[in-house]
Amino acid sequence: MTIPLPFTGDGADAALPGATLLYRPAWLPLAQADALFEDLGQALPWSVHRIRMFGRHVDSPRLSAWIGDAAAVYRYSGTDFLPHPWNDPLSSLRERLQNELGVPFNSVLANLYRHGRDAMGWHSDDEPELGPQPVIASISLGGVRRFVLRHRQDPALRSALELPHGSLLVMAGDTQRCYRHALPRTAKPVAPRINLTFRWIDPSRRR
Repeated sequence: MTIPLPFTGDGADAALPGATLLYRPAWLPLAQADALFEDLGQALPWSVHRIRMFGRHVDSPRLSAWIGDAAAVYRYSGTDFLPHPWNDPLSSLRERLQNELGVPFNSVLANLYRHGRDAMGWHSDDEPELGPQPVIASISLGGVRRFVLRHRQDPALRSALELPHGSLLVMAGDTQRCYRHALPRTAKPVAPRINLTFRWIDPSRRR
């Protein structure tokens, strides 16, 4: 899978060697972002996913919904997630992303962070079915949260972004191989946030 040249390096952080990033802080118009946040907050089948941590299963500190084509079954933390069908708003976002980035997406993970105690720990999107150089397109809606990246071998190589309402962050190339990322907890009062991460799942790569 190749990324069109206008994408490669566009918006990449020079402090993060090996990462290919695209950041658009106002990718969605405000009115569309507002409508999406309200619509998805009500319409998606939110649930608490069980994840494996330190040898035991625990509730993830957020609500999630896995949406995609029927074959886009995703294995995460020892659990298989079967996709719910696409709705019209998510299908429209997928079409726009595919047209602008020139890559296909067959699934999206939606996460709802209800308050500052909801978070995402350090990880890479490097499951086998994502392929060796996955393109992850992340849309943020609602409250502004801090997103951090840290090099796997050199923790001094790190960067942070405040992801505002309607923003788009794309991670591609060797970003997942070289870096981990997280959405830390915060004690500050923050509004609820919905994050949509579009991706391509290749069932033939599943172990």
